Amino acid sequence: MFTGIVETTGTIEAFGPLARGGRRISISSSLPLATVPKGGSIAVDGVCLTLVGRRGRRFDADLGPETLELTTLGARRAGDLVHLERPLRIGDPLGGHLVAGHVDGTGTVVRTRRIGDSLVIEVTAPAHVAPFLAPKGSITINGVSLTVNTVNGPSFSVTLIPHTLSVTRLGKLEPGAKVNLEADLIAKHVAQLLRTNATRPSATRARVRPRASSELTTPRSRRRGGSRP
Repeated sequence: MFTGIVETTGTIEAFGPLARGGRRISISSSLPLATVPKGGSIAVDGVCLTLVGRRGRRFDADLGPETLELTTLGARRAGDLVHLERPLRIGDPLGGHLVAGHVDGTGTVVRTRRIGDSLVIEVTAPAHVAPFLAPKGSITINGVSLTVNTVNGPSFSVTLIPHTLSVTRLGKLEPGAKVNLEADLIAKHVAQLLRTNATRPSATRARVRPRASSELTTPRSRRRGGSRP
């Protein structure tokens, strides 16, 4: 679990195929990697990856077919910079929002515009992500927790303040660029619960009904017609 508060950027040092499919990515950074054990998690541009090796300031992670298909990592090259965040620990401040690191799909940057010292970015989301967009709701773009400003169908906008521009790579995005998107975790679970309830047979739903107030206050023995001992 992450918060979408990027700690630093890392540099992809190597990116090559694995013997049985997938790819291995090697990244160097200033993160204190001693705090991330082998087999632990680390978010790379918003994608939760498993650390499979480390040496000095460099760590390795493996990318499976689904990660390569659903995220932008498959198009990365050696020398590219990526956002990094270590997992949240119990007691850590939740500065952004709950981020699982499970990217829902990639969006496309439509346009950018400056407003004073800030930068507004408009992104078009995939059809399956768009229903979870809400004004003033949360969205994760390349691992960065952001507030949705406006929503227009599948498109939405966010504002990058100077601090975000200085500690992330989002200010370098240009129209046409692909970005990793993760919708709000709570919104997705609520939507799934509503879908499940809507498809449940009405007879099943009828079995679970609230008790009438008289049932809750009348002694059980009297409801059965008996007498209390």
